[in-house]
Amino acid sequence: MATTNGLKIGEVSKQTATAVGALRYYETLGLLTSERGRNGYRYYAPSAVYQVQFIKKAQALGFSLEDIGEVLTVHEHGDVPCGLVQQILQTKIEQLTAQIEKMRAFKAELETYRDTWAESQPRPNPDDICPLIKTVKLSR
Repeated sequence: MATTNGLKIGEVSKQTATAVGALRYYETLGLLTSERGRNGYRYYAPSAVYQVQFIKKAQALGFSLEDIGEVLTVHEHGDVPCGLVQQILQTKIEQLTAQIEKMRAFKAELETYRDTWAESQPRPNPDDICPLIKTVKLSR
């Protein structure tokens, strides 16, 4: 790339509302590339703006930087990565479903403790910090 056509890191940062440090980090992960000018500055292709916007949008969907790297690699090999994107999204949905179920079960457990504790007022022994917590069963 000719440096006269390239964008400096500050310009990419401004156009994408992304911190310069984040852009450097993306580059260390291989998500973004630049060339060094004779002056030592990083110069990015104009398409870097679109690429950073893609990264930010994918992150907004819950994609990890590793996921994004996989998608970009497929794209760089000349393939359309939409199938991979749908697969990653489906995995995210399944993970969220499992987390929601765990959270519902945990909420129900907390409600049980709350209701049980509201009915009983155990008297603390001298060494007890809180006799209510003492009633909690630990699973191993």
